[in-house]
Amino acid sequence: MELALVTREIRRDLIDSDLTTCKYQDLTQVGINLPYIIKGIDTHEQGMKDFLFTLGCFEGEKITVISVLAENYIIHLKDARYSIDADLARAILV
Repeated sequence: MELALVTREIRRDLIDSDLTTCKYQDLTQVGINLPYIIKGIDTHEQGMKDFLFTLGCFEGEKITVISVLAENYIIHLKDARYSIDADLARAILV
């Protein structure tokens, strides 16, 4: 009985450690024309956060990178297409 409890605790610790070491990708690292779910916004600049929120870039929203051309990312978000630069694309975590 004790062995089963210890084994269960070890498995729980391994699962928890896998979840904490899991990193999200930003939009500069994802594939083209594949839908992703936004997991968060990673920036310390309030102006950048506010701008992304005005586009409808919230956690849980679906986003797709349509194309990348010279550090400009064309994204599809909430039935609209936007062009954002690489700094904004790095701030969006999927």
